[in-house]
Amino acid sequence: MIGAANTSQRISSDNWINYLNVGLMLISLVAAYILPFELFLFSYAVLGPLHYLTEISWLDKKNFFVKSKNDMSVLVLLVILITWARLDNKSIANLFYSSLVFLAFIYALIILFIKNSQTKTTLSIGAFVVSIVFNFNKFNQLPFLVFAVWLPTIIHVYLFTGAFILYGALKSRSFSGIISLIVFVCCPFAFLLFMPTNIGFPITNYGKNAYAFFGLINTSLYNFFGFGTINKTDAALYTAPKAVAIMRFIAFAYTYHYLNWFSKTKVIKWNQVSKRRISFVIVLWVASVILYAISYRIGFYALFFLSMMHVFFEFPLNHYTFIGIGKEIRNIVAKRK
Repeated sequence: MIGAANTSQRISSDNWINYLNVGLMLISLVAAYILPFELFLFSYAVLGPLHYLTEISWLDKKNFFVKSKNDMSVLVLLVILITWARLDNKSIANLFYSSLVFLAFIYALIILFIKNSQTKTTLSIGAFVVSIVFNFNKFNQLPFLVFAVWLPTIIHVYLFTGAFILYGALKSRSFSGIISLIVFVCCPFAFLLFMPTNIGFPITNYGKNAYAFFGLINTSLYNFFGFGTINKTDAALYTAPKAVAIMRFIAFAYTYHYLNWFSKTKVIKWNQVSKRRISFVIVLWVASVILYAISYRIGFYALFFLSMMHVFFEFPLNHYTFIGIGKEIRNIVAKRK
């Protein structure tokens, strides 16, 4: 009886969280329609750093979902190289920017299964060579866009978030989880199907200056989906209906990604840490927000390392989640047979 009661309580809690997240999706969607650029800039500067810090702390508690924490030192080294490349366009690391991100992604998969150091090294070198042979670092080509532009940004905040929602719904066999997944998938289509020009506020000059660091995400998606050709300096980036629709999607994806994380305290218990650690996190978060308030440029570059580190540190979990989705689907199919 006690076990049944606990199970019922857990299911009820899961349903509440799923419906809460549907509400957060709709709030993010409406906000993205009204203030797409400023919403993104606010979420990235205020919610983002708190997310990075708390997720890294939680991943550390979970051993980063890998066999040995020592393996994470390679990902730290790759983040250092990526940061160097971002800060210095003429650096050697910048020539291999996409290859470094690709290597981090593949290495995170390798360390989930491989213990032998020599095997890990051989496979990692092979992955890097593959990226060179297939010219992953050629600007604006698909491999470059996937790994250098989209993987650390829109894939991280939208595709991987969707994978977490799907995995949770499959594991719990939850109707409310499926509902939340359907709403999540439908939101991007809403931005493309309904593109009003008389809703929301135009971007401010401050917003244009601050968003200069992220424009490649918009232009690459705009060009990739065949909407035409646009670059970061075009005024149409901030006014054209389809360009604004893409910005609304980006703002929605980032904002909900952060809100989704903060809503999961009862599920993954990322907030259950020592007072000393949470105090340290809060101090760093406040300092980060102050840097963005002083200058968005200063905040962006000061927090770039932390931002990329949380992306790279999450790669093992991303792989683990997709593997889990495959297992759950196989279990469902096997039971039906």
